[in-house]
Amino acid sequence: MGVEGSDYEVVVVGGSFAGLSAALMLARARKRVLLIDAGRPRNRFAAHSHGVMGHDGKAPEELIAEALAQLMGYPSVSLKQATATAAERTALGFALRLNSGERVSGRKLVLATGVRDVPPDLPGLRERWGRSVLHCPYCHGFEYAGRPLGVLATGDISLHQALLIPEWGPTTYFTQELTDPDEAARRQLQALGVRIEPVPVIALQGEGAALSAVLLADDRTLPIDAMFVAPRIELTCDLPLQLGCELADGPLGPYLKVDELRRTSVPGVFAAGDSAAPMHSAAMALAAGAMAGLSAHRALLEERPGMLAA
Repeated sequence: MGVEGSDYEVVVVGGSFAGLSAALMLARARKRVLLIDAGRPRNRFAAHSHGVMGHDGKAPEELIAEALAQLMGYPSVSLKQATATAAERTALGFALRLNSGERVSGRKLVLATGVRDVPPDLPGLRERWGRSVLHCPYCHGFEYAGRPLGVLATGDISLHQALLIPEWGPTTYFTQELTDPDEAARRQLQALGVRIEPVPVIALQGEGAALSAVLLADDRTLPIDAMFVAPRIELTCDLPLQLGCELADGPLGPYLKVDELRRTSVPGVFAAGDSAAPMHSAAMALAAGAMAGLSAHRALLEERPGMLAA
């Protein structure tokens, strides 16, 4: 890309929970940090975020706005509201091109680019996503406790969901002709009081974003107040592939392979958040982001003359 030198010590791509956490650690280490964010966090569909100690129930956008305001109070941090479209290694680190055409560079790179949910294509599902159609019971199950719940099968992982969701309320497992629990699984489901429904759901019904019932292919309707779905996920960008980062196969889709220090397979590139883990939550993303920031800082220190790499 023709970039010489390094504009920043670390460039963080992605400004949601993981990216903000990584940038904060680096800011507190007084590093020159650039945060690049397109403003489209995965949880923008949810009205509330749960499981973050001290902030339980806040709207995700409120949490992100507060964290960003605090981060920008550090003089060594810069923000670009943009999308990084290309990345490559340079002699001094990494260069990125933004959708504006601008080029920026950094000695180290933290990818917190997140994932994109691809839920089943059913009438009435997408407009309820994050409201009454949910993927994580720990994030949203409490608010629907004791009410009729459903699990919509998307693959093998859905059986595990069906065995978990009864912790929150009476559950129906809609197999969607995709899964057929064996006898052992059926005994487990029956022991938990789970109803197994083999007739496919063809539409979700309710007022606004609320769910009140599902329509089955045989024209029956069943009352359901919340539906849990394990969607397929996709990486939101191909920056990791451009850089040659190794991927791993997760139960919902591919994710970036990292070690315990959040290092990817490409030296100098760190990753955190939903794009770099098989399991996802806001709290996990915060912790992973902090580790990625600390590890990027340590990598900078190891490049100093006389310093030995760990």
